[in-house]
This record gives sequence, structure tokens and C-alpha cells, in this order.
Amino acid sequence: MSFFPLFMKMDGLKVLVVGAGAIGAEKLEKLLCFTREITIIAPVASSESAQMIATHGLVLHRRDYKEGDIQGFDIVIVATDTLALHQAIFEESRGSRILVNSVDNTEYCDFIFPSFVQKGELSVAFSTGGTSPAFAKQIRAYFEKKIPDSVGDFLQQMKALRHQIPKGKERMRYFETLVEAYFKKNFN
Repeated sequence: MSFFPLFMKMDGLKVLVVGAGAIGAEKLEKLLCFTREITIIAPVASSESAQMIATHGLVLHRRDYKEGDIQGFDIVIVATDTLALHQAIFEESRGSRILVNSVDNTEYCDFIFPSFVQKGELSVAFSTGGTSPAFAKQIRAYFEKKIPDSVGDFLQQMKALRHQIPKGKERMRYFETLVEAYFKKNFN
């Protein structure tokens, strides 16, 4: 069965990342676009992970994962090379409301990380359901080039107008006209 595409508000959610190597750094980079409520457990941190941890004031516990460490977290990302640890953390989370992502092991995932483009308030995600992350990455790169950098400013203007113009059919038609003009100018 496929994964359901979902955009989730991260405010107030606590995230645990187990592992701080190259894969952990990649996940940290993505997570930092949406939250700073991140704790990392890893005996060693790559220089890239260490830099992000220091820059953003994240919590790092320099040790191996211990059973029970997931308690108090809403989301757990397991970014290690130890398949047995992926399985153990996933099984530990069953019966709780903790969502688990086991990097490169979809059988131990409640959710997966899509490849995404973010420009201002626009987020566009691409996923193959874990079948081919390389394909998702390439299609993301293709569309990232197609989306103009000005989209962030345009969406800020639309956001401001939403607060100024009362809801209704007139507003919807006006917004559609603005969006059509933006597309005509920027996507030809």
C-alpha cells in the first residue's frame, strides 16, 4: 500500500534523531526547514551534523541509543546502519503515538521523507513510496529549476490579500485572476 501524502504542522512536536552520520545530517537538514525541537542521540557526529547541531542549538546526547529513549518524543528518525536497531525502535514504538521513520527501511516506517522543494511558503513534495529515492531526487531537481524564485514573494502578497479582502466568490475569482497572470508571466 502507498504512503499517504501529508503536510504536517511541526509546532510543538518533539523530534528524536538516532544517528548523526551522513544520513543523519541529511535528515537534520530537512527537519531544520520546519522545526528546531530536535534531539539527537549518537556516539559520534559527522562534521556536517555537528555544525548543524551547534548552529541551531540542538540537543546532542553522545551515546548509543537505549531502550526507552523514544519516550516523550512525537517523531523518531532512525538514521543508522544497524538494521536490528531500526527494527527494535520501530517495535518499541508500537502501541504508542510515536511516529517512526527508519531510513532506507520502509518496513519499519510509519512515514517516509519525500524529496521536496521549498521556496517561501511553497512546498512541493515528490515520493516514490521508498521504491526509488534517486528518482524522487531527480524529479525534484527538475521541478526546482522550473519554479521561479519569485514565488515566495508572490505568495506573501497573496497571504496579505487574504487578510484584506472578505471571503466569497469575488475574492476567489480575483485570486484566480492573479494566479493565472503570475503563471502566464513566469511559466512560459
